[in-house]
Amino acid sequence: MNTGQTAEIAGPKKANVVPNPDVAAKLISRAKRPLLVIGSESTAVKTKDGDLVDTAIRVMRNEKITVVATGHLVGEFRRRGVTKAYSMGIFVLGKHLSDPDWRGFDGLGSYDAVVFAGFPYYMEWLVESGLKNFSSLRTISLERSYQPNAEWSLGWMPEPDWKDTVDKIVSRLEEGK
Repeated sequence: MNTGQTAEIAGPKKANVVPNPDVAAKLISRAKRPLLVIGSESTAVKTKDGDLVDTAIRVMRNEKITVVATGHLVGEFRRRGVTKAYSMGIFVLGKHLSDPDWRGFDGLGSYDAVVFAGFPYYMEWLVESGLKNFSSLRTISLERSYQPNAEWSLGWMPEPDWKDTVDKIVSRLEEGK
């Protein structure tokens, strides 16, 4: 798989490319406390469900996964009848995630895996760089482009392939309710 970042130097640790959707779904479902972070560009990113907000709502059927919307997106969740999504700015969230004493949105403890989708490349890059260097979290990027600072990244893929991959990941997560 092509990472799409031939000149990217992210340091000695860089993302593994997820070989198939089953691996990504297993990484997420094996986490004790996974967090799905939906970014500000999610309404513009089309998926088989409609857009990334619709896909996140589908992911929420798996009650183990907590969803946080950044920026203005919590309003999109509310307009679609979903009240279980949390809201926090991405950089504030990144700071909280790197704090081992933060108890999470529900007060039950730290998250052990964080999944990112729907962000401008540079914003996700910065937050994942901080998490890579200052936390022990497993980070997974579901973006179409390779994210070198994540622990796992889908890598670069054409839009139709990406839509199929995300749909398969979410289907596996739904099965793991």
